[in-house]
Amino acid sequence: METPPPVAPIRATSAPEGPILPEPLPPAPVPRGVRLAIYIASTALFITLIGAMPTELNGAFESPSPFPWLLFLEEALLFGAAFLPAWLLARLERRPAGDYGLPPGDLLGARFWQGCMFGLAEVSLLVGSIALFAGYRFGTLALRGSAIFEWLLFWFAFFIVVGLYEEFLFRGYVQFTLARAIRFWPAAWILSLSFGALHLMNRGENWVGVAGVAMAGLVFALLLERTGNLWCAVGWHAAFDFGETFLYSVPNSGALLRGHLSNATLEGPAWLTGGSVGPEGSVFSFLIMGLSALVIHLIFPERKYLAGLPAAPVQRTSSETSTS
Repeated sequence: METPPPVAPIRATSAPEGPILPEPLPPAPVPRGVRLAIYIASTALFITLIGAMPTELNGAFESPSPFPWLLFLEEALLFGAAFLPAWLLARLERRPAGDYGLPPGDLLGARFWQGCMFGLAEVSLLVGSIALFAGYRFGTLALRGSAIFEWLLFWFAFFIVVGLYEEFLFRGYVQFTLARAIRFWPAAWILSLSFGALHLMNRGENWVGVAGVAMAGLVFALLLERTGNLWCAVGWHAAFDFGETFLYSVPNSGALLRGHLSNATLEGPAWLTGGSVGPEGSVFSFLIMGLSALVIHLIFPERKYLAGLPAAPVQRTSSETSTS
C-alpha cells in the first residue's frame, strides 16, 4: 500500500505593519476660476503687447505695400494671442485644444463653407433691404482688371483670420469654461455684451452699432450651441465682413477700408443706412439677425455643445476620502 505524499507545513504569515492606507488620489485639478484668470490675464498681456506694435490702420494703409500686410499680421498675432494660452491650458486640463471650439479635423471643412453661405446671404439681404428703400447705391467700379481678384483673395483671407480671432476670443476657451460654471446662456450673454462693448474702440462706431454687434454675438452663440463648434460661426463672420468691406463696399463697424470693389454710397436716415456705423447699425440688421436665429433653430434643432465631452474632474474632500 502506497503511503500518501508528505503535506507541506503551513507557514504563518505576519500581519502587515502599520495601518492600511487608501490609494493616493490624483493631483487636485487647478480650480476653474484660476484657469480662467490665467487665460484672461495672459491673453490680455499678449494683446496689449501686440497693440503696441506700429500696425494701426493708418500706418498699415500708408505703407508702400499694395496690400495692408501689417494689418493682416496684426490679426494673425491676435488670434495667436487668444489661442496659445488655451492650447497650453489644454495640456494642463489633459484634453485636446479642439474641445474649445476649433477641432482641427474640421478646419475649413463643410461647416465653415456652410457658414460662408449664411454670411453672404445675410449681408446681401441686409444691403438689399437698404437699397430697396433707396439707401444704397453700388456706384462705379473702384478696381480694375487683376486688382479685383487680388483684393478679393486678400480680404477673404484677412477676414477668415478676423473670424478666427474674434470667435475664439469670445466663444472659445472662455465660453467653454464659463459654460461649465454658470451654464451656456448666462456665459453667452456676458461674452456677447463684452464683444459689443469692445467695438466702441472702432472709429465711427456708436451704441446702436454696439447693440447690433452684441446681438450678432448671441446669434453666433446659438450657432455654436447647435453645431457643436465654432467653424460655422467663423465662416459666417468672415463672409459677412467680406461682404461689407469688399463686395458691397460699405463701412464695416464704422471703418471704410480701401481695396473695396465699388464706389458705393449710403444715403438716407441713420435708422435705414446705419449712419457712420454702416449697415450693421440699420434697423434691418436687427430684423435680419432675428430671422437668422430662427433659421439656425430650424436647420440645427439639436443642441450639440459639450455633448460627448468628459465632465470636468471634481476635487474630493477629506471627509469623502475617509468614508471611501
